[in-house]
Amino acid sequence: MSVRELIVLGSASAVPTKNRNHNGYLLRWDGHGVLFDPGEGTQRQMSRAGVAANDVTWICVTHFHGDHCLGVPGVVQRIARDGVEHPVDAAFPASGAPYWERLRHAAVFRDTDVVRERPVSGERMRLDTGDAPFTLTARRLSHPVEAYGYRLEEPDGRTMLPGELAARGVRGPLIRRLQEDGRVTAPDGRTVTLDECSVPRPGQKVAFVMDTRLCDGVRELADGADMLVIESTFLHEDAALAAEYGHLTSAQAGAVAAEAGVRHLVLTHFSERYRAEDEHRFTDEASAHFGGDITLVHDLDRIPLPPRRLTGRDQGQ
Repeated sequence: MSVRELIVLGSASAVPTKNRNHNGYLLRWDGHGVLFDPGEGTQRQMSRAGVAANDVTWICVTHFHGDHCLGVPGVVQRIARDGVEHPVDAAFPASGAPYWERLRHAAVFRDTDVVRERPVSGERMRLDTGDAPFTLTARRLSHPVEAYGYRLEEPDGRTMLPGELAARGVRGPLIRRLQEDGRVTAPDGRTVTLDECSVPRPGQKVAFVMDTRLCDGVRELADGADMLVIESTFLHEDAALAAEYGHLTSAQAGAVAAEAGVRHLVLTHFSERYRAEDEHRFTDEASAHFGGDITLVHDLDRIPLPPRRLTGRDQGQ
């Protein structure tokens, strides 16, 4: 059974707190595990969440500020220690290659050759994901150091309609042939087309946006996302600080989600300046702009992707 969920390993910003570890997010997607921004302590958080090194197939670093990357040494060394055999692709800003190299070899250990470097550059870059069930695109953001957001997209497909198949006598191997060829000859001699027996199935989309000011890259990544995981470091009262330091407010995150047609907004990366009793204010400010589902995360939360979008005949229209 396929699993698609976000596991929150950490949700603080520059300074961890008693309740929030540095960043770390694992997106589980049909047997693949995309680890975003492993901050300090990620290896331990993985253990607490029941996540193994073997679950990681990608490491995606948005930028090389410490709270987004200081967990890389521990994660890589755990991959080596546990004898992970499958390739683990590592995406990171190409301009930060010297930092990646220091993190990758930060201590003495028996190394592994499964980690494959995938540096990203330019305004946007689509990475080769091989036979993974998604595409992965990096998009440049606006931060004091070079930073990228990431977007995973599943190709659009079709949902078969059992009632329509049965009405036309299409069953067994004929269904597979119909899916592959677009048409088959039914037992009674009729030609049956794929359009008669299926409806479009929009592919699921997830966007991951960390440290950035508002910019075109944020909007492009968020466009039509089923789930938008986005920093909301500051409250609106500190919008000037957010702009100065290259961050977003929760109100801005909500406005982006509304404009982009997002389905589920996931708020994270909270400044340590705010108290636990302030948490509801982040949700309140985001919901003033965005009327969809909002999750304000806590460490070790598991958030499933929303059910697939329904279209046309799925809804009885």
